[in-house]
Amino acid sequence: MIPYTKGELVTRKSYQHDLLFRISSFKQDKAILYGDEYRLVADAPFDDLSPVKKRDLEKRRQQSKEQEESSFRLFRQDYRLMEQKRDYQSSEGFKVPHFFQLPARVLHIDGDPSYLKKCIALYKRMHLQVHGVHLNEKEMPFEIGALIEKIKPNIIVITGHDSYQKQKGKKSELQAYRHSKYFVETVRNARDNVPNLDQLVIFAGACQSHFESLIRAGANFASSPSRINIHALDPVFIAAKIAYTPFMEKVSVMDVLRNTLTREKGMGGIETRGLLRTGLPYLQDDNENEHFEKTPGDGYEV
Repeated sequence: MIPYTKGELVTRKSYQHDLLFRISSFKQDKAILYGDEYRLVADAPFDDLSPVKKRDLEKRRQQSKEQEESSFRLFRQDYRLMEQKRDYQSSEGFKVPHFFQLPARVLHIDGDPSYLKKCIALYKRMHLQVHGVHLNEKEMPFEIGALIEKIKPNIIVITGHDSYQKQKGKKSELQAYRHSKYFVETVRNARDNVPNLDQLVIFAGACQSHFESLIRAGANFASSPSRINIHALDPVFIAAKIAYTPFMEKVSVMDVLRNTLTREKGMGGIETRGLLRTGLPYLQDDNENEHFEKTPGDGYEV
């Protein structure tokens, strides 16, 4: 008899209860585990699992919320600084209050539906236009071309779950990772459609992913240089930084990473241009042109 139920929250005794997991499925005498806050997939025997008590769960959720709010505050500070700089430069020192923006369109492909929901909520909070798609990691390489053709995104986030499996090879070998090869194939297929690194900005990877292969395949940003676990929301903070940086400016990699929860150990990338375009004047009347928005529109899921 299986002592646990699908969806139950547990920790692992052998790892000193460091991470919170959801039970995804069962395989013989093991449970397949998906990280509740970090994009890690793992398995563990039943006797290594420990149910999470309500008090411990509340404490973990509060700590996670505080971390997320800290990153969000950093993002807002960056956005305000960019906004002030833009207002000054566009007006030669005199503030011009009426402008419109053409926001970047984000395609977020996620292997985990619960993470996708959390990410969509954060995109909306950041007022980014996003198309969210849930796909199994193995399906992503075959679907990316049609999605690019349909949605025509400026930014693509390719993520889900991953992990390094020591028994399958060295950390330098792509075959030793659970889903990295599918992320790599998806990036390559996306680059076949849009080769220009500044025309289409790509983030790819999850926990412990093979960073080097993802960058070589054509990703602008990827995880995980130090093979550590990354937070579920880290890709959103990267997408937002690119989306709100003016297209005439290059984005420093360190400036992008400072807004994430796992920083340079969990994320890395290459110098990339921003995607925000601002125009003047902003004309508002009863028959306002829907294509021009003073601020980027709310996110939505497809």
